[in-house]
Amino acid sequence: MMKRLATAAAAALTVLSLAACGSGSPSGGTQTAGGAGGQAQKITVGVIPIVDTAPIWLGKSKGFFTDEGLDLDIQTATGGSAIVPGVQSGSYDFAFSNLISVMVARDKGLDMRFVADGASSTGDPAKEFGAVLVKGDSPIKTAKDLAGKKVSVNNLSNIGDTTIKSVVEKAGGDPSSLQFVEVAFPDAQAALDKGVVDAAWILDPFRTAGVEAGDRVLSNNFVEFDPKLDIAGYFTSGDTIKNKPELAGKFTRAMNKSLEYAQGHPQEVRDIVGTYTKIDAATRAKMNLPLYRSAFDKGAVKKLGDAAQKYGTLTKPVNLDELLPR
Repeated sequence: MMKRLATAAAAALTVLSLAACGSGSPSGGTQTAGGAGGQAQKITVGVIPIVDTAPIWLGKSKGFFTDEGLDLDIQTATGGSAIVPGVQSGSYDFAFSNLISVMVARDKGLDMRFVADGASSTGDPAKEFGAVLVKGDSPIKTAKDLAGKKVSVNNLSNIGDTTIKSVVEKAGGDPSSLQFVEVAFPDAQAALDKGVVDAAWILDPFRTAGVEAGDRVLSNNFVEFDPKLDIAGYFTSGDTIKNKPELAGKFTRAMNKSLEYAQGHPQEVRDIVGTYTKIDAATRAKMNLPLYRSAFDKGAVKKLGDAAQKYGTLTKPVNLDELLPR
């Protein structure tokens, strides 16, 4: 018990560090790029300081954005709730978010569009970075057994509960009977330990910490939903795409190069994560990484949108031609 509580406490301290604000003043103007000797267009990108966003930090350090004439200002947000409003208001030129959050924004009439992929399922249960955990001695043995149980997710009506409902239904359970409880990832293991929830959906590094403390992986919900599932991406407003196509193109090229580099250099990903989070080297070495790729899998994205509509998160079908890069 003490080991589990200590692990949860350490995880909580980690996320408090992750949430530290690293913002500056957004600007749409130009300024001299450091050492470049010329004018570069300053852009502000809002991200959550988590493992998923490692490629953009790595791309900045490698000069991929400078190569496109962009002076990249990465600003951190404590959660996704501030991301979409930040793009809508013009505080961010581009931003990072999971797919369903942007789908919901569009469903509510906001013209938000992805310009680059961000993080995807590995497609391999042994290497997946997110999972539904239960206690090691839990009587819950399969996804079907989650029917009628309490399950923690970091946000309600989002990618976590949508994929879990689908997995439970596929296993023969009643998805409408699931009781989802909103619990932040760093607090999920403690909630599971205390019996507040019967199962907890957690992403790395907390997934690894939970398993090491004795929890059992019940479902790799992303992989089981679709092994090619894209989890998150970089988006902007429709106005930016229409009125500043060159800017959008430059960002997309630099971001795609960053994603491809990150996928080919996992150790550099683990190293760069240590520069913008407080995740220690030992944990970074053990945690599973997302798959980073430069192209969305449209079939999996459509499947996700259909599921979100089926379970009531969206009111209408997703228009992939408008949501995803062309």
